[in-house]
Amino acid sequence: MRYVAAYLLSALGGNENPDAKHIKKILESVGIEADDTRLEKVLAELKGKKVNDVIAAGMCKLASMPAGGAVAVATSAAAGSGGASAPAAAEEKKKEEKKEESEESDDDMGFGLFD
Repeated sequence: MRYVAAYLLSALGGNENPDAKHIKKILESVGIEADDTRLEKVLAELKGKKVNDVIAAGMCKLASMPAGGAVAVATSAAAGSGGASAPAAAEEKKKEEKKEESEESDDDMGFGLFD
């Protein structure tokens, strides 16, 4: 991940096709010794590709994953279509969970920690 981050930093700085020398310089500036085999693998995978295209392709893959990112996409899509009920429902659920936690905390031994 550090090699990809250094590659992105170099691209952000205006170098669209950074080489191993540039990435090593970035990594060494923060005290990281570069592993040549890993660095060459990253460079081989990104060779000839534009950073914006790689990021766009990755975003499409993240949107289809059944993880926290997929929920955020679904919520933002619902909010964008004019339905504000999804955030309100999530807020109500958080309030209910908070109430349940406070009731359970005193049931342990009949007294609270700070009573």
